[in-house]
Amino acid sequence: MSRSLRGRRLSADSDEVSDESLIAGMANGDEQAAIMFVRRFQRRCYGLAFSLTGEASMAEDVAEEALARVWRHAPVFDPRRGSVVSWVLTITRNLAIDAMRLRRAVPIDGGELAAMLGEDHRAEEAFAAPAVNAVVRRALQTLAPDQQRALVLAALYGLTAQEVADRESIPLGTAKSRIRAGLRMMRLAVTEADDPR
Repeated sequence: MSRSLRGRRLSADSDEVSDESLIAGMANGDEQAAIMFVRRFQRRCYGLAFSLTGEASMAEDVAEEALARVWRHAPVFDPRRGSVVSWVLTITRNLAIDAMRLRRAVPIDGGELAAMLGEDHRAEEAFAAPAVNAVVRRALQTLAPDQQRALVLAALYGLTAQEVADRESIPLGTAKSRIRAGLRMMRLAVTEADDPR
């Protein structure tokens, strides 16, 4: 048992033990610390996963995997990089996004993507064209891989530029630039596809 937890009786609603102490206990194989950690974070993880996925069973799976991943990686947690709460919720959020990607059976509708890309009327009209899916795919393929990821995360998954920056481990300005450049190229490709010249 870790030194900070030795001799203490742990309960599900105990606030006397810090998150950092629980992580340290888990890293040292302390079963009581792991139990208390799960009790403290299971609702938060499930709530976040459910708010992102909208499916109870998927949210349960995501929360369970997030807590298992935290347990496995407890020895490498670095409090200098952020709080335990933000670390746990970032893991949960990333797993929820990955789960949604894997389960998304139907590609996004062209009109829906047009709305996400902006208010440009010509772009929206272009999305009504029969070959729109091919146009969008070709346009996406012209983007650099980092621009593709940033644009898909922002346009299809609704992440903010800050969230894209966090997920990709890049500065906020870089994330904004990648999203803007990707949107510009997509609009240009769609507008050119609609132009009969």
